[in-house]
Amino acid sequence: MIDAGLLMTELTGRGVSQVSGVPCSFLTPIINRAISDPNVGYLPVTQEGEAVALAAGAWLGGGLGCVISQNSGLGNIVNPLTSLLHPCRIPALLMITWRGRPGRPDEPQHELMGMVTEPLLALLRVDSSRLPADQGRLKEVLDRSFEDLNDDRSHALVVDHGVVAAEPLSEPEPGVLPEARIHRAHRPLPGATVRRVEALQRLLEIIPDEAAVVSTTGKTSRELFTIADRPQNFYVVGAMGSAAMVGLGVALHSPRPVVVVDGDGALLMRLGSLATVGAQAPDNLVHVVLDNGVHDSTGGQRSLSATTDLPAVAAACGYARVYECVDLGAFEAGLKDSLYATGPSLIHLRITPGSLAKLGRPTVHPADVASRFRDFVRTARVAQTR
Repeated sequence: MIDAGLLMTELTGRGVSQVSGVPCSFLTPIINRAISDPNVGYLPVTQEGEAVALAAGAWLGGGLGCVISQNSGLGNIVNPLTSLLHPCRIPALLMITWRGRPGRPDEPQHELMGMVTEPLLALLRVDSSRLPADQGRLKEVLDRSFEDLNDDRSHALVVDHGVVAAEPLSEPEPGVLPEARIHRAHRPLPGATVRRVEALQRLLEIIPDEAAVVSTTGKTSRELFTIADRPQNFYVVGAMGSAAMVGLGVALHSPRPVVVVDGDGALLMRLGSLATVGAQAPDNLVHVVLDNGVHDSTGGQRSLSATTDLPAVAAACGYARVYECVDLGAFEAGLKDSLYATGPSLIHLRITPGSLAKLGRPTVHPADVASRFRDFVRTARVAQTR
């Protein structure tokens, strides 16, 4: 068997700066060690796809993420793996358990995934290795794994039952949930009149040049690219709903202000990300939600935001301050307050559906966007603005 402490020492010694994922009984010793070890940054998430987006943010911030998941979670991992990590050439180490391994008794829900785990990884163009039970072979296997990571490709370690020795859990009590103040607009809310492009232009006028901007998929990233394509911008062109987790990963690896520009449909797709952000409580994260109540990129079908109080959800999840805005003046005031206060903050702005006429798409390849953004984040020391 492998000692979990040795495994974590090997991973952190090779550059792994963050471990995140969802528990599986096969992973219990690894998770317990990651939680208990002060040298390991463990981030629990609500869903495996969040962990992949967090790993993307960790890499963009200059670190390296490790995603831990039961193999049944591969279904949640496929989208951000194929539409975020692959096009952007962002590497992540995956630890995937082998529930339902053929020939070994397991629960019926694991039977099919157990048969296809390794073929599925191969189909996704993710090379895999089996985590060895022989501790003497650990370095050899990790050497091969990190060859892929150093080549900006993800690699999966397939973890069988009983490979890692038992490890006790020493988990700190959760912190006290802060009482967030929601800065509400006057009721009743008027109809939205602000266009997305106006909100993006105002945002760029206000945020400092040192701020990193992560924008959600669809017309938000397309308009931001059209207004001002800059190294400070990372466009999440795929993996709808992942912008907040990418931004969180960056914020935890850099002192820079990080501004996430989200949409109502995307945020609702990964609503659990609000809980993850609130639990980590990064001081330097500002989460902007431009809410037009529809899925603009696909023809304007209504989202569920009209019946969901997104500011209240953010406050309940532990955001330090929340602003509900219906005009550019309130938006500007909330943004200025958030940039120079401890976060995380959420700024929710009602906007009208629609976008720029003849709107193009980013012409810079996602891998180049990721590379220049990472270089920007890792450049000279950030001025203290907080």
